[in-house]
Amino acid sequence: ERAYDFSGKHILLAEDHPMNQEIAKYILENVGFTVHIADNGRIACKRFAASEENYYAAVILDIRMPVMDGLEAARTIRSMVRPDAASVPLIAMSANAFEEDISKSLASGINAHLTKPIDPDQLFKTLAEYIPSL
Repeated sequence: ERAYDFSGKHILLAEDHPMNQEIAKYILENVGFTVHIADNGRIACKRFAASEENYYAAVILDIRMPVMDGLEAARTIRSMVRPDAASVPLIAMSANAFEEDISKSLASGINAHLTKPIDPDQLFKTLAEYIPSL
C-alpha cells in the first residue's frame, strides 16, 4: 500500500455539514494536509480569491451546499482572473454517483467526482494524480 505525504500542502474543503467537515479534516490531516474549511461554496470562492497564487494544492467541493453549491463554486473559481484558477485541482464530493451527476461536475470545470462517504484511499489516489511532486 502506498503511503501518501502531502505535508506542507494546503487544501480548501467546502462542506456544509459539521460532521462531514470533521471526518474529512481528520482524513486529510492524517496525510499531512493543512485543511481550510469553508461552510459553503461562496465562502470557498472568497477564500480562494483572497489566497496567494498556488496557495491551495486542491479544492474539495461538496456538490450540495446552501448559499452556493459545489458546481457553481467550481464555475466561479474557474472564471477568476488569476493564473491558478484554471489549473487548481477541483474535486467534487457527492452522495450522487449517477453518470448525469458526474457529467455535470466535469462540465463545470471539476477534475474528479468522488462519492460519499469518503473512501480515503480513493481520495488520496485522486489527489496524488493532480498534485505535482509526490
